[in-house]
Amino acid sequence: MQRIALGVEYDGSGFAGWQSQPGLRTVEGELERAAAQVADSPVALACGGRTDAGVHAEGQVAHLDTGSSRALRAWLLGINSHLPPDVSLRWVRPVPEWFHARFSALSRAYRYRILNRDTRCALRARRVTLVRRPLDTLAMQAAADHLLGEQDFSAFRASECQSRSPVRRVDSLRVERFEDEVRIDVVANAFLHHMVRNIAGLLIEVGSGLAQPEFAAELLAGRDRRRAPPTAPPDGLYLRAVHYPAAFDLPDTVPVEPPSRSAMIPAH
Repeated sequence: MQRIALGVEYDGSGFAGWQSQPGLRTVEGELERAAAQVADSPVALACGGRTDAGVHAEGQVAHLDTGSSRALRAWLLGINSHLPPDVSLRWVRPVPEWFHARFSALSRAYRYRILNRDTRCALRARRVTLVRRPLDTLAMQAAADHLLGEQDFSAFRASECQSRSPVRRVDSLRVERFEDEVRIDVVANAFLHHMVRNIAGLLIEVGSGLAQPEFAAELLAGRDRRRAPPTAPPDGLYLRAVHYPAAFDLPDTVPVEPPSRSAMIPAH
């Protein structure tokens, strides 16, 4: 039996999320069907980070086990030939049997893209979130700085979140403007359900002048999701990368930098 890691990208607009669900179109379902065609037998996948309906991925990682012997190029081209246009493999690599796409991951990186102008963009439809009110990125960054480090993110988790612990470690959280687009980049050891979209919802509220940056600290301390702004739409959210130890030598693996001093703030 051989374990193979897959680098996956997809436009999440037409999917009900990553995870297979009866009667629904999912990324996992499409990939398992395509891989089974190449393997000539059923396969099951595990992924580095489950994404919700409408959420995109540039650097999703998954793995499968197979007893079928195929060249790596045959896996790559064969699976892609059976996939729809909105999902594709970027690479395929053999990995040791102890590698696990989820449990071997050191951290995940997400990006939230906001189109900040009066009019919608036809070319970026369903790939960015439109916010018409001018956004103050300096205020957004000031709020984001309160979210660094290992903290209790109860105020930023969905009510249906099944994680046993609300504590997560945010290593990096940056807000930058690129012409008419504001980007929120966040790296953490793991994320709660809707955590990134809830962070984006808060930062949009602060950037719009509807809340002060210090409100981020108040939310963390209060641990009450009901006080938080609405969850931001899925359109602008991208899973950019899943980071693994260098020993696995996977493509697109970004070296994990030591947390900055501000990221070592103890939980409140």
